[in-house]
Amino acid sequence: MSGNVADSAISPTSPAQTIPADLSGQMLELDEDDDLEVFSKDTSITDGGSFNASMPTSPGSMINQYKFDEEDEQEDPGAKDIFITVDNPESHVTTIETFITYRVLTKTTRSEFDSSEYEVRRRYQDFLWLKGRLEEANPTLIVHPLPEKFVMKGMVERFNDDFIETRRRALHRFLNRVSEHPILSCNEDFKIFLTAQAWELTSHKKQGPGFLSRMGDTVRAVAASVRGVKSRPEEFNSMQEYVEAFSQKMTSLDRITQRIVKEEREYLEELKEYAPTYTLWSGSEEELAEPLKGVASCVDRCFQETEEQVRQFSDTLAPALHEYVLSAETLKAVLRRRDFIQAELEAKNEALAAKRADRDALKEEIDKLEDRMEWANNALKGDWSRWQRSMRTDLKEVFITTAQKNVDHYEKCLAVWESFLLSMRSEVGDINQPSSDDS
Repeated sequence: MSGNVADSAISPTSPAQTIPADLSGQMLELDEDDDLEVFSKDTSITDGGSFNASMPTSPGSMINQYKFDEEDEQEDPGAKDIFITVDNPESHVTTIETFITYRVLTKTTRSEFDSSEYEVRRRYQDFLWLKGRLEEANPTLIVHPLPEKFVMKGMVERFNDDFIETRRRALHRFLNRVSEHPILSCNEDFKIFLTAQAWELTSHKKQGPGFLSRMGDTVRAVAASVRGVKSRPEEFNSMQEYVEAFSQKMTSLDRITQRIVKEEREYLEELKEYAPTYTLWSGSEEELAEPLKGVASCVDRCFQETEEQVRQFSDTLAPALHEYVLSAETLKAVLRRRDFIQAELEAKNEALAAKRADRDALKEEIDKLEDRMEWANNALKGDWSRWQRSMRTDLKEVFITTAQKNVDHYEKCLAVWESFLLSMRSEVGDINQPSSDDS
């Protein structure tokens, strides 16, 4: 995705072992220690060999010439001062639990870091803790989403290599998005996450607010959302409407894409059996042997290209769309937290007007809440613009890539069948050509 250290540049090692799981339930709700997510790749698709025949791929097509409109708006890559890589997943099996850890490599030139390079290992619950701390410290900033903590029946096998790789990529994107944020990247908990050894991080996490404190914040936020705000500024009403519409569209696209991927995989399974059938047939039809073998070869090549196309859908398009389904939920939560701050301010103003408490104390609280409200509004407006630029770049990039992959797929399949057609026409022409004896 745009703005991150390229995923393709990373070559993570395979997990130490693959661990089976019981997926008998329709949906498994997992606790903080479980390392699962909702979307992954289908291991039933094997890595087929690439088709190397010389075929036209439209190097001059308009897609290849496409330039992003926002190209001039991208940040200067040379200004980046922190680089993070998430790789090398490892399975850990204990008598109590089974979990995956990932290596987090950090290189930085920032003066607040004691060293320029760090290497630590983190599990999913550590990423979840970091996200919670970032949101707690910056309630109206948009923190990039993490993959979910649940798995749908039949979608993944727990801890298989493809699932772990999909999760690794999502965690890699999460940390790099945080590292690129001008405010979140300066958070002390983020620094500790990147630099502290496991036991140090565990000790630091215990110093945070307790469960009951977090529950109290949640209850107050829910109460505020039920009470609502009386005069939300129009720009935030517009944000709310945009997010609702965006969420509906992304959810629909995500659902349809998942269905297409499922149907394409089923088609692949059928196509896989198609070529061998023609090959077997050629053994019993001497006169048709060569044409049947040619059809079998064409079908096999098209199978390989279709497999690559499905991989593009399942590895690139589907995760990108689903990521923005989660982003929409993050935005809804941010807007709720902004409303909570405004609801608190309105409640204090009402109490002041009704003279139900000490006016001086209330006035001081109101002044603080007004400052907090102003900061929250400005932070959200700034992050909203930043998020929209990132979203549009990310989705445009994945749509362009998918379009190019589709063009390549159909051009290669077309070239395969055109080559077969030419060979058959040539053969038919030779048969119909009168010999010298006939003349």
